[in-house]
Amino acid sequence: MTENIWQQYETRLLRVLEYIHAHLDEDLDLEKLGEIACLSSYHWHRIYRAVHGETAAQTIRRLRLHRAATELVETRKSVSAIAARAGYPNLQSFTRTFGAAYGLPPAAYRERGKAVYPTAQSEEASAMYEVTIKTIKPMHLVGLAHRGPYPEIGATFAQLGVLGGSRGLFARMKGSVALYYDDPDVVPAEKLRSLAAIWVDTPECVEPPLEAAIIEGGDYAMLRHVGPYSDLHKAYGWLYGTGLPGLGRPVSDAPCFEDYVNDPKNTPPAELITDIYVPLA
Repeated sequence: MTENIWQQYETRLLRVLEYIHAHLDEDLDLEKLGEIACLSSYHWHRIYRAVHGETAAQTIRRLRLHRAATELVETRKSVSAIAARAGYPNLQSFTRTFGAAYGLPPAAYRERGKAVYPTAQSEEASAMYEVTIKTIKPMHLVGLAHRGPYPEIGATFAQLGVLGGSRGLFARMKGSVALYYDDPDVVPAEKLRSLAAIWVDTPECVEPPLEAAIIEGGDYAMLRHVGPYSDLHKAYGWLYGTGLPGLGRPVSDAPCFEDYVNDPKNTPPAELITDIYVPLA
């Protein structure tokens, strides 16, 4: 299919993504999603998979498991209630599926998520995290603004995938990154500002809702995190509490960013690699 044809599907696919993220608690019938896209079921499934690299059913299952992982760590809901909300008929099937994806059964994952941040001197800290200084060149971005809780930026990345594909940006893509402009410990979650973006080799002239941005070159503190995105808060806690003070360098006022080394659509959560960059003065 030509780029022009993909552009014709852009609005339809964005409408479907918005519906999926807004109705994760409902029975998301695939035929209903086809109706929202205004496409026959024969074409709908093939077009969705071609654009997103996974079926709509796989997207829904992945999003529900990601939300469940976040709820296990950040709420006191029972595991059975979280399983039911994720669409699993019994605790056994949820435990089996979650364990296969995240490397731990739900209860153990919750306990690990509640663990205190390791200290600089502990063996656990040395095994989990290492912070280095890395000098980078300026990075040109094309992104989509996200307003709201940072863990929900995945929905904006999904929309960016549709827009980037329909507008031919992926041929020049060098990576996938997110810029975070606010401190979540200070700014209310609903007002947090971030940018879901793709990193391209040269500056781009883009049309709304896309926007161009740049990450300034210079020295950055870099920490590589391996594991689910829902564990990133622990890495940030260690980085700001222990890693950065140990470097003996002040932090600049520029935003931090995350570089997503592999793709969550085809990588088990336990193997996801995220490089966190904090600008240094």
